[in-house]
Amino acid sequence: MNKKILIPNLFRRILPFAICALLLFLPLTVMTAAIGDVYRSAPAESSAAVKRMGRTTVFIADINGVVGVPMEEHMKNVFDAAGKSENALLVIRIDTPGGLVDSTSNIMSMIADADFPVVVWVAPSGARAASAGAFILQAAHVAVMAPGTNAGAAHPVRVSGSEGGSEIDRKITNDLAAKMRSFAEERGRDVKAAESMVRESVSLTAREALDRNVIDLMASNEDELLNALDGRLVEVGGKLLNISLDDREISRVEMSPRLRALGIISNPEIAYFALLAGIFLIIIEMRVPGGYLMGSCGVALLLAAAYGLRILPVNLTGLALLAGGVTAIAADLLVGGVGVFAALGIGIALFGGLMLYDAPGGELLRVSSSLIIAVTVMKGVIFLIIVFLASKALRRRPVSGIDGLKGERARILNADGTAKMVFIHGEYWRVEPVESRFVLSPGDEVEVMGVDSMTLRVKPVRSADS
Repeated sequence: MNKKILIPNLFRRILPFAICALLLFLPLTVMTAAIGDVYRSAPAESSAAVKRMGRTTVFIADINGVVGVPMEEHMKNVFDAAGKSENALLVIRIDTPGGLVDSTSNIMSMIADADFPVVVWVAPSGARAASAGAFILQAAHVAVMAPGTNAGAAHPVRVSGSEGGSEIDRKITNDLAAKMRSFAEERGRDVKAAESMVRESVSLTAREALDRNVIDLMASNEDELLNALDGRLVEVGGKLLNISLDDREISRVEMSPRLRALGIISNPEIAYFALLAGIFLIIIEMRVPGGYLMGSCGVALLLAAAYGLRILPVNLTGLALLAGGVTAIAADLLVGGVGVFAALGIGIALFGGLMLYDAPGGELLRVSSSLIIAVTVMKGVIFLIIVFLASKALRRRPVSGIDGLKGERARILNADGTAKMVFIHGEYWRVEPVESRFVLSPGDEVEVMGVDSMTLRVKPVRSADS
C-alpha cells in the first residue's frame, strides 16, 4: 500500500473526532476558568455561605474608667448575657485611660472567642481609648470612634513615669507590640500604624485613625453607629456574618452596684489614699483615744485598701517601705520626738508609694506620680498637725466638770450659820476651808483646791498673798 495515500486517509478519519473534542473542550475550559476567577476574586463572599442575622438584639455596655478585675468581671457578665441571645450584636462603648495587662488580655480573648459581632466604640466626644483601651479597640470585629476622641499611647510605662530600658522592659514592649500586630492583621487593619501605638506611644484622633486604617468607622451617636453597621459583613469565628439591624431591639447591660463599688475601691489612687488614711487614723486613735471613732474609720479604710491592693499589681518592696515610713512617723509622735524621724518617715513613705504599683501586670496601669507625692506629703503634714493639736489639748487644764472646778476663784455670798455658799459655773456650791486655820467670811475671794462630794474645799486668796 502506498504510504502517501494511507496517512491522508487516516488523518481524514481522525479529524472530525478532534474537531468535536475541541469544540467540547474549549467551552468547558472557559467555564472552568470563569468559575475559578469568581472564586478567586471573592473568596469570602462566594466560597462561604453568608449568614444573615434575623431579629437582632443589640447589647450596649460601657468600659468607663480603669480596666481592672471588676471591669473584667463586668465584661464577662456582658458576654454571657449576649451569648444567650440567638442573634446578638455587642457594642462596647469605651472611655479609659488604661489598666492591667491581664485584665486587658482577658477582655481581648472574650472578643476573639465570641460567636457574635463585637463593636468597640470610643465615645462620647472627648473620650479616649488610651493604653489598654487601644488594645481592646483593635481586638474588636468593628472598631469605631466618635469625632473628638483619641486612641493610642499604649507604650508600657512604669508607675513612676519612667520608660525603662532594661531587658525586661524590652520583652514587655515586644510582647505587647506582637499582640497589637496580631489583632490588627486579623481584622485587616494597618499593622504598622497599630504597632506604632505601642512602640512609639502614638496617639491618633478619630479622623487620623480612620485615614490610617486603624479603625473601620466613625460615628457621632448611637443611631449613626447602628445605621452604619446595618448590612455590614464581618467575619466571626471564621464565618461571614451579615449584620442586619432593620429589626432590632436594644438591651443595655449596666455594671452592678457591687462591681461599681469595687471598681472605685480598686482604683490605684483610691486604694493608696485609703491605705495611708487608714493607718494614720489608727495611730491617731492610739495616741489620742476618742471613743473609737477614728479607729473604726481607720479599720474600714484599711479593709477597703486591702481589697483594692489584692487585685492590683502591688510591689511588696514598695508596700514594705510605705509601712516603714508610717511606722517612723508614729514612733516619732509616740516617744515625743523632735520631728526628725517623722520627716524621714514621710520621705520613706513617699518612695514606697512611687514603687507600690511597679509590678508585673501593671505595665499599662498609669498612676499619677504627682498625685502620689501630693497625697503623701499632705497626709503627713495633716497627720502631724492633728496629733500636735490633740497632744496640746490633752495637756490643757480641764474647763468643765468637777476637774474643771479646780483652780477657779469666787466670792463667798453668805454665811448662814456654818454653811457658806459660792456661785461657780452656773451652780451654787457649799464651801469649806481646806485647812481649819482658814477663816471664811462673806465677800472673801476664795480659790477652789478640791471637791469633796458636794462641797468645795477652798482657801482664801488673801492668805495665799500674805
